[in-house]
Amino acid sequence: MLIGLTGGIASGKSLVAGELKRLGAYLIDADEIAREVVKRGLPAYSEIVKEFGEKILNPDKTINRKELGRIVFSNPELRKRLEQITHPRIRKKIEAEISAIKAKNPKAVIVVDAALLIEGGLYKKMDKVIVVCADEKTQIKRLTERDGLAIEDAKNRIASQMPLKEKRRYADFVIENVEGKSREEVKEEVKRVFDRLKDKR
Repeated sequence: MLIGLTGGIASGKSLVAGELKRLGAYLIDADEIAREVVKRGLPAYSEIVKEFGEKILNPDKTINRKELGRIVFSNPELRKRLEQITHPRIRKKIEAEISAIKAKNPKAVIVVDAALLIEGGLYKKMDKVIVVCADEKTQIKRLTERDGLAIEDAKNRIASQMPLKEKRRYADFVIENVEGKSREEVKEEVKRVFDRLKDKR
């Protein structure tokens, strides 16, 4: 069974993903794959440096994701260009990982954790979709405190994504991770969803 997991930036998706893995799901992390496909020496790395210049590199010549993010999240055209370079490669790797897991365990519950699951159309390949939601105030608080972003940068990142209200329309399950809700309460909700998913296999 293929489960798509998505949500807004800083909505608490990682907490949900970690709990699903702990409960026995196989987890494919699109963000982790995104880091892999842009490693130095790989084709995507060369294309990104050619497109955005060496100003986006760290002293060791690896890509500075924070700097690249700052550039593309304030410019939709540049963000689209970056996605054209990375998304086909990320998708190919996700599909390869799904095939490898299915070959090993045909009854596996596979969770694909991807921020752009809906925008990139990958949700169409999923049996069920889970959307993790938080209010904008909580998202901004998490981005500024956790990632050290300026408020303006945090707002740009939130604005660059599909509104959560719209993402909800694609959800089979919605997990609310709003301010005032404890980690334990979120984990309990994840377990309820996971139990229902296992019943549907």
